[in-house]
Amino acid sequence: MISNMFYENQFQRLELMLGREKMERLQNGFVVIVGLGAVGSYVTEALARAGIRKLRLVDHDVVKPSNINRQLFATWDTVGQMKCEVAAARVRSIFPDCRIEILNLFVHEETVLRVLYDFEAQKPDFVVDAIDSLNPKIALIRAVLDAGIPLISSMGAALRTDPSLVQIGPLSEATYCPLAAILRKHLRRRQIPITFDCVYSSEPVRELHREAVLPPEESEDNFQGKGRQRSSLGSLPTLTGIFGLTAANHVLMQLLKRP
Repeated sequence: MISNMFYENQFQRLELMLGREKMERLQNGFVVIVGLGAVGSYVTEALARAGIRKLRLVDHDVVKPSNINRQLFATWDTVGQMKCEVAAARVRSIFPDCRIEILNLFVHEETVLRVLYDFEAQKPDFVVDAIDSLNPKIALIRAVLDAGIPLISSMGAALRTDPSLVQIGPLSEATYCPLAAILRKHLRRRQIPITFDCVYSSEPVRELHREAVLPPEESEDNFQGKGRQRSSLGSLPTLTGIFGLTAANHVLMQLLKRP
């Protein structure tokens, strides 16, 4: 059994760097992470290790064998388990005092308000959009912006190989990203602002050979009966991790700026 003294000291070095006042800003933070896959898993891990005291974790899916190459919580021991449950257990093992809320649900227009206002109806300080399906992503972005909650949205990490080209910027300025381009198009149609921050890569996407794309009916990463089927694209564990850590760092820096 680990004593409380060790728990009290786990953020000692971070506090020495930031100072007590800023450390308290992090520990008073409340962040919602939507999508616990390749990007979202790294966001969750980083925020837990930074001492964010309240996390709401949202995902409807289970861990699959194809997730193991790039998702932090995916191992052969967790295959078949709900991603939310696995992520929550991981966070508790890192930061036992973290208040964790889990929502095993598919995000769409009828459920999105539960993502933002479930449980105590407290408005989160930040929302991380790590969804990789277009319509749920649009529903979440609209709701978050309407609520006036700060947002960081992840664009596509698939097919990228250059970590130096991963960056933060407004969606309106994201280049060489097919997901960003189509998302902008749909948001403009709905008169939703496209000035919110996103993490994206400016590396041009290489053209894939036909055999490198797994068709929707054979892909293990498609939603099971939820949303439209999508083909799976290959991604490096390093790049998806960098996307997630970059997004998490952005959240931390914004929380530290709060009065």
